Amino acid sequence: MPFYKASERTRLVRTTAYTCSEDDHIEYGSMNAAGTPLRYTDRVRSAAADWAVYPVGTVFRIKGMPQLFVVDDYGSALTGTGTVDIYTPSKQYMGAWGRRNVELTVVQWGSYARSAEILAKRTHFPHCAQMYAAINRMTSGQTAATASR
Repeated sequence: MPFYKASERTRLVRTTAYTCSEDDHIEYGSMNAAGTPLRYTDRVRSAAADWAVYPVGTVFRIKGMPQLFVVDDYGSALTGTGTVDIYTPSKQYMGAWGRRNVELTVVQWGSYARSAEILAKRTHFPHCAQMYAAINRMTSGQTAATASR
């Protein structure tokens, strides 16, 4: 899958699925990396992504689905990729989702500042350090570009 510029709100994205009963998520229970409960309702669902690609709070739609998805989680396997992991309430739902390439449209971008604030306290984890460094590179470049205008 290609990487897209932020101005390209509609993009083809590889998605996978996860659930809080997976071995690598059990210690976190039904909480996401943002510190709130994972969501799976008829209206809003949680998603995990590399926060340097889709910062925390990013809201998107998947073509053909009525729900909004909110990036409120991350995963070590997602760092450095454009993959989005869709939260599901069970392993059965997770298996049914599998791996899909979907058309995703960003409705609202999340916050790189909030992402960096959360990640700054977790840089002892390599994937968090990688996302934190990538966000700092991007945001310092934006600050320098703004200052030179």
